[in-house]
Amino acid sequence: MTDTVGKSEVEQTPQDYKPSIRPEEQRTLPSGEKEFFFDVTTSDLEVNMGPQHPATHGVMRVLIRCDGELVTGAQAHLGYLHRCAEKIGENVEWLQYLPYTDRYDYLASMNNNLGYSLAVEALMPELEIPRRATLLRTICAELNRIASHLVAIGTYGLDIGAFTPFLYAFREREWIQALFEKICGARLTYSYIRIGGVFNDAPPGWLQEVGHFCDVFEEKWKEYHDLLAVNHVFVMRTANVGVIPKEMAIDFGLTGPMLRGSGVDFDLRRDMPYMAYGEAHEAGAFDVPLGEGKKGALGDCWDRFYVRMLEMKECIKLVRWCLEVIEDGPIIGDVPKVLKVPAGEAYVGIENPRGELGHYVHSDGGKVAVRCRVRGPSFVNLAVVEELMPGALLADSVAIIGSTDIVIGETDR
Repeated sequence: MTDTVGKSEVEQTPQDYKPSIRPEEQRTLPSGEKEFFFDVTTSDLEVNMGPQHPATHGVMRVLIRCDGELVTGAQAHLGYLHRCAEKIGENVEWLQYLPYTDRYDYLASMNNNLGYSLAVEALMPELEIPRRATLLRTICAELNRIASHLVAIGTYGLDIGAFTPFLYAFREREWIQALFEKICGARLTYSYIRIGGVFNDAPPGWLQEVGHFCDVFEEKWKEYHDLLAVNHVFVMRTANVGVIPKEMAIDFGLTGPMLRGSGVDFDLRRDMPYMAYGEAHEAGAFDVPLGEGKKGALGDCWDRFYVRMLEMKECIKLVRWCLEVIEDGPIIGDVPKVLKVPAGEAYVGIENPRGELGHYVHSDGGKVAVRCRVRGPSFVNLAVVEELMPGALLADSVAIIGSTDIVIGETDR
């Protein structure tokens, strides 16, 4: 019987097996690159990892190839929000674009407002920014950095399975949002920092409440530290996982905590100072935390997490320094109601919570930008994920993705 019907599946030898996709049948993309999963001649499993992070909200997934629990490849699919913010910036007046900057990194809207305003102000050398406005900008930018990092560490614990730190982090973040609501009327998308300064002065008692927040936050920071930073389970899940050597961090153009977590000492606030940061650093008001490999290899997930933790303490020092030197005065420079920016082009990068947020603007002297482009740190930082995944365990892929602190609104402007 077997002679007439041939070998059964059980009787087939390895030499009889023919893969359904052969190397010579690999597809090629229009760019000339191999199509990712058509190079596979094994039985590796394809898994959609994510979206599991609140800030990815359904438009990013990482397609993972795994052999059992071992990840053998990964490809990030960013998705499309279709916000078209950059193109909108070329079709609305200079001040009208400001609300759109709130929305590409909605966890750090103050910093987005600041980056765009500084880029436009770079084309207006005669515009003088009042000192009070500069210090209010700095206070708000650093408070927003804390609020953003609180979401980063809270959701990172949530990704790995720790629910309590998420609730603790949102407790202090709510206070910061209440402070922002008092000074500008909004809690998430502020449009507070404007071209020429800020649009509203601090209400009575606001600066004193900021000082009180700083005092309380230093005590609360210890709770985050005890809950996560020295938690044995958390350390075991993040130490020696997703290691980014210094050379790799530089090659991929990483910035912010992703870069400093690998021990690369670079911070735009200190090295290319803007606003009051140069003066503050000379006064010893803040330092730049770096990864040190205390719990594992230098540049691992724990290092990136802990750099964000330490940065929050430095933000408190910066805010306190601003509170000490701030004086009464005007809050906005001489900006005409119909703003026509002098012809020219400028690029300004600032240190937002995720890294270098850059704005390029080009003016022909009119009311609307000729070109408006944004360098989003989340977009750049995400590229390294595909390099980190192969060789990691499937469970570690969640820790690696979470350590990049992605906000998807910034990957598709």
